[in-house]
Amino acid sequence: MSVVIQATALSRHFGGLAAVDAVSLDLRLGEVHAVIGTNGAGKSTLVNLLSGELPVTSGRIRFGDDDITGWSQPRRARAGIGRSYQRTTIFDSFSVLENCRLSAQAALQRPWQVWQSAQRCAGSREVAAQALQAAGLADSADRIAGTLSHGQKRQLEIAMCLATKPRVLLLDEPLAGMGAEETERMLALLQSLKAGHAILLVEHDMDAVFRIADRITVMVNGAVIASDVPQRIREHPQVVLAYLGEAHA
Repeated sequence: MSVVIQATALSRHFGGLAAVDAVSLDLRLGEVHAVIGTNGAGKSTLVNLLSGELPVTSGRIRFGDDDITGWSQPRRARAGIGRSYQRTTIFDSFSVLENCRLSAQAALQRPWQVWQSAQRCAGSREVAAQALQAAGLADSADRIAGTLSHGQKRQLEIAMCLATKPRVLLLDEPLAGMGAEETERMLALLQSLKAGHAILLVEHDMDAVFRIADRITVMVNGAVIASDVPQRIREHPQVVLAYLGEAHA
């Protein structure tokens, strides 16, 4: 599988604290690469470094043939790096379709067009409709986003990412707060998206992680202690001691 993103020795310091400490990983097309660890392990900071929302203190990031270490978040998004957040970032008073259309417009090479009327942005409706179809929300396009269930709002966030036509999806706890049925729906969605994307998944639901991930990276105190296929991670003594516990051994 082709490597889409290659991160090498990424570090991010806040004062004297290394929130991310010399982390190296790659994201490959057709894979879900999960990053796990306790709260404060540096997972979300790592996502912010990859997406461009935080600058790195040291290290390099390559996206395909490009060194994107110094690129801004909007430039990375336009190049094909999409992300979701721990908290939903939708506009509750807009329709589901309008939320997606705004994301489609934001991916334009002319960022000042984002707040133009969606009617004036050629192709945005079609792109948004395709994204909603892929995310399983085509039947909810005309609903007000604030009326969606929590799980549907998470699906909408995925659709909004897809509307930017990304090659990479950086997903920060997309299963948080979901019940069993919503979790199954989201896992099926992620499985369907693997073929055309490289997916980084930050998640606390270990059962879900071990079901969906092709590879797992484990972080403790900002550093990687293991990175391997799920079965080897499950059996890794350092991981068991630091994070998973005897129940997963």
